[in-house]
Amino acid sequence: MKKFLASILTAVFASCITASAATITDNGDGKYTIQNDKVTMTVSKEGGKILSFEYGDDEVISQTTFPNSFGSTFWTSPQKEWNWPPVPEFDRMPYQVTAGDKLVMTSEVSGRLKYQIRKEFNVDPADKAIVVTYSIINKSEETRQVAPWEITRVPNDGIIFFDAPLEDITPAGLMDFKPAFGLSWYTADEAQQNRKINADGKGWLAHCAKGLLMVKKFQNIDKSQPAPDEAEIQVYVNQRKTFIELESQGAYTTLKPGEEFTWTVRWYLQPYDSTQPSEALKKKVLDMIKG
Repeated sequence: MKKFLASILTAVFASCITASAATITDNGDGKYTIQNDKVTMTVSKEGGKILSFEYGDDEVISQTTFPNSFGSTFWTSPQKEWNWPPVPEFDRMPYQVTAGDKLVMTSEVSGRLKYQIRKEFNVDPADKAIVVTYSIINKSEETRQVAPWEITRVPNDGIIFFDAPLEDITPAGLMDFKPAFGLSWYTADEAQQNRKINADGKGWLAHCAKGLLMVKKFQNIDKSQPAPDEAEIQVYVNQRKTFIELESQGAYTTLKPGEEFTWTVRWYLQPYDSTQPSEALKKKVLDMIKG
């Protein structure tokens, strides 16, 4: 009887491990796919960039081929430390890859900034999320301050919304955000200039277009915590209705030599038919991220 119970417990334990591990596929071309039920994320070792985020066969991330207009990337903040273009070791050079129960990608050390980036991709089946954990490692011999910054490009379509009062979105009036149901909403439009806003949100940012609702959840920070001249939530709209960047940042953190800072973003993707602001859509998002 004891052997029987032990075998049952072993089987249950093994099934729990299987359920919590990511389904990772090496596509053989430097790209890797992480799957969680009907949701798949494809990541390239080139820049450690997220190239695709799909529900079934439906894609939510921008697939244009012009540089800095597609996929999802990760930078260090504040931007004034490196200006432009993005740091090559973080944004486009090959990452070292380890694929097992989770996918781990590690950048080269930036010759200019002396940081190294590590990205870990896993799944949370119970929460229906793909979990991306970023680490910034101080490889210099100096104490530094830095913040994490995720940039996700989507087609210029549908609506973007988050939990922040309209008066806290700056510059005021640059983008046509509307208050409704306790949130701020922006409907994609077209203009001949690039635009970018900053906001202090509540730890999540959502985009709904073409039957898909994508929500990203991250640690909520207050107005005093972002890097100088940065913000917890940023939305950048490229001119001529080409693409939009959904940007989120973590706290500006002090790192001693050899120390690292870890920041997690939980990615959700589910079908949703309407792109009209509503109490039902707000509730849908809050239900998705409550886990």
